[in-house]
Amino acid sequence: MPVTAENVREVAMSLPRATEGIVRDSLRWRVGRIVFAAMSPDEEFLGFGFPKEEREALVASDPDKFLLPRPSELRWNWVESRAAALDVAEMRELVIDAWRMCVPKKLRDQV
Repeated sequence: MPVTAENVREVAMSLPRATEGIVRDSLRWRVGRIVFAAMSPDEEFLGFGFPKEEREALVASDPDKFLLPRPSELRWNWVESRAAALDVAEMRELVIDAWRMCVPKKLRDQV
């Protein structure tokens, strides 16, 4: 079963300081002004915060599941995934790790 926006919402909104919004029909979850996860309008892709220095290795590890963001977004700590290729447990881990990149250390340790 592919990961849905509702699955992502459940995880993202359970995290301290997380908010949800819509930008160009895309659901986005943020901490303050920093987006840590986003779902495409068709729910085909889930983007999430990920360290730049590690993303090439992640994409190479499973190119059917992960892909680099478009060239204009390569400056950000970001990776895209095909939602249908993720299971809910894996999505949960990716979203929580992305959230941890955006919050103070004292909050990171609470989750």
